[in-house]
Parts: sequence; structure tokens; C-alpha cells
Amino acid sequence: MSEAVVVGAGSGLSASLARALSKAGYHVTLAARDTGKLDGLAAETGAARVSMDATDPAAMAALVDGLPEAPRVAVYNPSARLRGPVAELDPEEVRRAVEVTAFGAFLLGREAARRMLTVEPENGRRGTILFTGASAGVKGFPHSAPFAMGKFAQRGLAQSMARELAPQGIHVAWINIDGGIANPERSGREDDGTDKMLDPDAIAGEYLRLIDQHRSAWTDELTLRPWVERY
Repeated sequence: MSEAVVVGAGSGLSASLARALSKAGYHVTLAARDTGKLDGLAAETGAARVSMDATDPAAMAALVDGLPEAPRVAVYNPSARLRGPVAELDPEEVRRAVEVTAFGAFLLGREAARRMLTVEPENGRRGTILFTGASAGVKGFPHSAPFAMGKFAQRGLAQSMARELAPQGIHVAWINIDGGIANPERSGREDDGTDKMLDPDAIAGEYLRLIDQHRSAWTDELTLRPWVERY
């Protein structure tokens, strides 16, 4: 059974990803600060759980090295939103926000690539690394500088990794989630039936399509947005 690891697991998109990956035949490992909230999802999908800080290099290395075999899929979901006028932002809070969004992405990308490169490719492919981005990685918004800093950095990381690793059989892609994701477990995240919010199961389906793409037509960036979103 192929291994898949999802960092930043919770009740929304990552839960849909865990279900989709499990259904596709992957053994899934879910990593999060609080793994207690994942009890039901782990029971449903058979996923393993690891409690960790995504910005800790040693913890990320231990996560990936602890997998039964090199991952075929690695997904980085965490990001930190910090809002406020740029002149009033706390520097340490900004540092932490950028570390969660960008540095943690680098750590997973590094460790996943390191292990993927140790295996022989199958049909020229060793694995897929996906980063969950946002429109803030394409354009900065007022009072949202730290989020833009993190997502722009994450996008640059993905572009660099894609160019470096594609010839070695590793598919890297950055997904611009341009809109709110419906999550009935969170207040204010319910869709009213008009599909004005992104369906997490639909997003997970697109992630699976990226994972299954033929290497002659790999996508390195994908934008997903609901029909109501302006851009």
C-alpha cells in the first residue's frame, strides 16, 4: 500500500483529502498539533496520526522518516493568517505566521523529496508533493501582509521545486484556493446550496487528479475558485 502524508490535518479540506486518498488505496498519515480532534477521521480512514509542530525541522524529519516507506504523496495545508495595519503588526507574530505558511512548507518539501529520491521510479514517477496555496500568493491585500508574504514564498518554493524535481520523477504543484471553503463544523462556513463556497470534497478530487496526472502533462499550478468569486 502506497504512503500519503497530510500535514495540517483538521475537519475541512484535509479531512476530505484523507478520505479521498484512503479510498484510492493509500495508507494515510495525518499530522497536526492537536491529533485528538482527528479520532473520528482516523477511525473512518484507518489513518495514522502524528502530533507535531510543522515549523520544527527535527519533527518534520521524524514524521517523514517514520513512514513505513517513502511517501508517494505529500500535502502541506497549514497557513497562518495575521491581519492588521502593517505599521502596527507585531514582528514576532509576523515571523511565526511566515514560518507556519512558508518555512513549514519547505520542511515538508525537503523531507518528502529526500525520501522520494531514494526509491526507484515507476513509469518515470517517484511521487507528488502538493502545497495548498491561496490568492494571497498571487496578489497582496490590505491588512494582510503576513499572509501574502507566506503564500508568495510558498508559491516560489513550489515553482523552484517543480523545475528541479520534475526531471527526477517528482511532481510538485501549488494549488491556489481562491475562495472560502465550506466546512459545516465551523460557524459561518456553511454553503447555502448555491455553490458559492468551495466544496472540500470537490477540491480533494482535483488533488487526486493532480496526483494521477501523466508526467507528459504535469500541472505545476492550479487555481480553484467558486463561480461567484471575482478575480
